[in-house]
Amino acid sequence: MLKHALIVSIVLAGVADRLEAITIDTVPVGNAGNGNDSQSFFLYGGVAYGYRIGTTEVTNAQYVDFLNAKAASDPFALYNANMGSNARGGITQSGVSGSFVYAAKTDMGNKPVNFVSWYDSIRFANWLNNGQGTGSTETGAYTIFGNTATPSNGLSITRNAGATWFLTSENEWYKAAYHQPVAQGGDAGDYWLYPTRSNSDPTAATANSSGDISNPATNVANYLDIADWNSQNGNVTTVGSAGPLSESFYGTSDQGGNVAEWNEALVAGSSRVVRGGSWDDTWYEMQAVPGGYAAPTGENARIGFRVATVPEPSSFVLAALGLVGLVVWRRKKRHNSG
Repeated sequence: MLKHALIVSIVLAGVADRLEAITIDTVPVGNAGNGNDSQSFFLYGGVAYGYRIGTTEVTNAQYVDFLNAKAASDPFALYNANMGSNARGGITQSGVSGSFVYAAKTDMGNKPVNFVSWYDSIRFANWLNNGQGTGSTETGAYTIFGNTATPSNGLSITRNAGATWFLTSENEWYKAAYHQPVAQGGDAGDYWLYPTRSNSDPTAATANSSGDISNPATNVANYLDIADWNSQNGNVTTVGSAGPLSESFYGTSDQGGNVAEWNEALVAGSSRVVRGGSWDDTWYEMQAVPGGYAAPTGENARIGFRVATVPEPSSFVLAALGLVGLVVWRRKKRHNSG
């Protein structure tokens, strides 16, 4: 009886893990082998391969599931208390260490997570890479050395071969934001100045009482502290709510404004690059120019992240395997039937 109950518990736990799995919507970034942005002195944007990138920034709701899976005692400080106490944060923590429970605040589940460090973002990527649930945060896309929240030798952390979910490189982020070939309707030089398919300063977003952008249109972004709601002078807004006319060529939302986004690039000795600007920034931070940077331990209301993927195996391979399986099944069925 005990053995039977244990098996049932394991099965139920597995079902629960599957039911709680989060989905990251992605869009393909094609035109593999494109050149760098020749209009930029620093020559970013060339990527030799196809990949997929998150349609939006990682949201509070998605990060809540991560916390509930991996931060019952939170040894790696994945949760920042400002997420709960700050009006621009979107996540509460309840309970005691060992049984912490996390939830998104009212109207904040579909807002980008903030108050996250670079280490938090790569741990989230590792968790995705390892299948979510009980998957490790310490290995996978990145090998995080040591056993502390902020490893002292973090300069050594780079993307591992075979990673399937990861932060973007500088070039991957830049291409998804600004690239559009002239032959496919893009600007001269194949790159736009802003990640809204425009060379003109975006219209600053306004917000309704629940934090949705209330003036969605062509070339709109959440910046300049204009999206006032929740009694805040400028705030994060619902991801993607600027609408499809403000997306990049590849279909990403909010690569300009809302929250600035960590990527993998190491600069200024020990800092990591943040790109795209935030609700609190000016037009300049959204432009196709060198990104800003911050200490990888930094956490504030203006920085979040998005993830990217190179699915393995590819959907084409999966489809092919499915066809092979179907043929084998049919052959077996014919054989078994006579």
